[in-house]
Amino acid sequence: MRWNKLIHKKRSQSYTCEPKMDDMVEEWISNYGHDLKWLAYSYVKDHSIAEDITQETFIKAYQKYPTFRDQSSIKTWLYKINVNLCKDHLKSSYIRRVVKKGADLFRSIPAKDGTPEERLIIKSNDEELVDQVLKLEKKYREIIILYYFEEFEIKELAEVLKTSPNTVKTRLRRARQLLQDQLTTEGSSENE
Repeated sequence: MRWNKLIHKKRSQSYTCEPKMDDMVEEWISNYGHDLKWLAYSYVKDHSIAEDITQETFIKAYQKYPTFRDQSSIKTWLYKINVNLCKDHLKSSYIRRVVKKGADLFRSIPAKDGTPEERLIIKSNDEELVDQVLKLEKKYREIIILYYFEEFEIKELAEVLKTSPNTVKTRLRRARQLLQDQLTTEGSSENE
């Protein structure tokens, strides 16, 4: 009889915890869903696969939350899961067998002020920048995206990418240089 009461008590406790956990997952999706999908897209360059990876990120976070140790922020933890899932996907045999060609560029949100011509120029520049970032080698692309677009600190980047802060700084410096070289080369070839 005591076991039945204990089991019932455990079950009732788990049911009372689930709504809180569901609310927390909904908050994660609301706060980080779009950015995680954007990050996944930067890796896989396919919108539907990026959505799948993003969903898988939240499922894995939900399942593994009891093991979360509060050594980093939830945001850092979710990004780490997302990056690892993207890398796993890219290493999968499916990707090695299938050659992906072409991908839509990220859609930038036009500024609310300014003339249509100004918005078009800004959109064109944004698309060119995103296009150049996506052309970078993966280790440089992820640094640029996480540092500039997702506003991660060097320490957080090191944790997410499982590397030292000095390596992050070196890759960031190198990525900036490569991006600058690409943009100046692209600009000079258009002027000719």
